[in-house]
Amino acid sequence: MIGRFVSLLAASALGTAAIAQDAPLSTKNGLYLGADLSYVNEMEDCGAVFRDPAGKRIDPFDYMAARGGNIVRVRLWNDAKWTPYSDYDDVVKTLRRAKASGQATLLDFHYSDDWADGEKQLVPAAWTGMTTDQQAAALHQFTYDTLIRLNGEGLMPDWVQVGNETNGELMAGPTKAINWDRNAILLNAGIRAVREAGKATGTAPQVMLHIAQPENVLPWFDDATVAGVVDYDLIGISYYRKWSKWTPAQLGATIKAAKQRYKADVVLVETAYPFSREGEDSSPDLLGPDTLLADYPATPKGQLAYLTDMTQLVVDNGGIGVVYWEPAWVSTGCKTRWGTGSNWENAAWFDLGQHKALPAFDFLGRSYTPAEAASAPAIAP
Repeated sequence: MIGRFVSLLAASALGTAAIAQDAPLSTKNGLYLGADLSYVNEMEDCGAVFRDPAGKRIDPFDYMAARGGNIVRVRLWNDAKWTPYSDYDDVVKTLRRAKASGQATLLDFHYSDDWADGEKQLVPAAWTGMTTDQQAAALHQFTYDTLIRLNGEGLMPDWVQVGNETNGELMAGPTKAINWDRNAILLNAGIRAVREAGKATGTAPQVMLHIAQPENVLPWFDDATVAGVVDYDLIGISYYRKWSKWTPAQLGATIKAAKQRYKADVVLVETAYPFSREGEDSSPDLLGPDTLLADYPATPKGQLAYLTDMTQLVVDNGGIGVVYWEPAWVSTGCKTRWGTGSNWENAAWFDLGQHKALPAFDFLGRSYTPAEAASAPAIAP
């Protein structure tokens, strides 16, 4: 996903899956609701103070759990030279905070030194020039060693993403036609590492494969099945109306079809919606008017309505979770590659200026009951 952000910013400015044996989950009807909180450590280091609606300082992990959240996602890069965050030590800090708050965890391996997403899968510098078999061995070892180390610190994740938005071939650069012989070797190496790490530690981390935008899901998983990539538990889908040609109804149909066709549980593992058309800094905001849906204005109430309705849509179609992307990427005085501040502050769960919690948190604590079965819309646009 963020790869689209980099391109846009450069142009403008430049059956319910089993959980690990010791998972501390408490869910409503088996539903997992939460967010990717990978940015929290960095934002706090940059001086951000998160507050509840009354203005009292809060810990975002504890606050999300108190409001009903039960799963935290965190990303991991191989060796990012451009940032000290989202490396192993930073991930440990995030996982400790998530576990301490009583929430389950989802570790997202990007298998890259930078953002991997639906538009590109960049090979880590250390693995450049290797053969496919050598890369598969390196990927397997990196995944296995990371999980073993985390388990030794009491931080084995409950779910593990083998790749992030892997629309394209793993470690093959810009997304193009996939060489499934190679792609299957790499994906299966990562999957096998998760299974082996679980067996070695007496845990059961579940495997998620993740595709961006619903129109790409069924074709990708059909090809993966033919290529022999079949040992996974969860299908993760990103849905951003800005980058998807499909409607929420078609997303729902895709969730239902994927669950039935591949016998895996489905999670909307990335989505977001702005609460304001304007931000609070000079960095260009990525979710502008082109991401809006007619029924949901860019207001705090509109953001909450989007999340509530999206969660209901997921539940109605047999999905088991919704994970928001980066509710804590607020504006600070820190600089990024794209400017000073945040490119996402108008889509965070904290308001502009004081960073008080917004109504968006309310969707976490609601009960969602599947609606009566209705005829599904066509999946094709």
